[in-house]
Amino acid sequence: MDSEEKDYLLEKIMIEYGNELVRLAFSYVKDKEIAKDLVQNTFIKCYNNLDSFRFEAQIKTWLYRITINECKDYLKSWHYKMVQVKSFINETTKAVLPSIEKTVIDKYKEEEIKDIIFALSKIYREVVYLYYYDSLSTEEIAEVLGVSVNTVKTRLRRAKQRLGPMIKEAELNGR
Repeated sequence: MDSEEKDYLLEKIMIEYGNELVRLAFSYVKDKEIAKDLVQNTFIKCYNNLDSFRFEAQIKTWLYRITINECKDYLKSWHYKMVQVKSFINETTKAVLPSIEKTVIDKYKEEEIKDIIFALSKIYREVVYLYYYDSLSTEEIAEVLGVSVNTVKTRLRRAKQRLGPMIKEAELNGR
């Protein structure tokens, strides 16, 4: 594959999957700009490895896997841990002085549900996100995460079991 073909294919892939991958990355890192940076890294890796991609697997699941690995690497990084410390300090400050912004955001149901989903552990959050937000099948999720289909089904079932009480509690607390 010559560089012109690779450039064309990459551009096509970026247009088709860019927004989905940013949403996927955001579900891990919870920061839009960092999510965009991680997806840019995904596209760089994609471009560098297009010659070795055999098109036996779907390119979408390959891109999802690269993006998830980028996110996991980022979450293990020193930079992320420092951001978390700063975020904890900011959140503690906000708890003492409630912001108007927070009050407004809390009114939107979608944000509440997103917060509740983000409260799930990573293994449940990722299957919920991939299944409900990206509309991947259980087979595609299994391929992306490198687990069995039954594991995906079990994680989805357990996530639903955990979400029910969390949503009810949020409603009772007037979130």
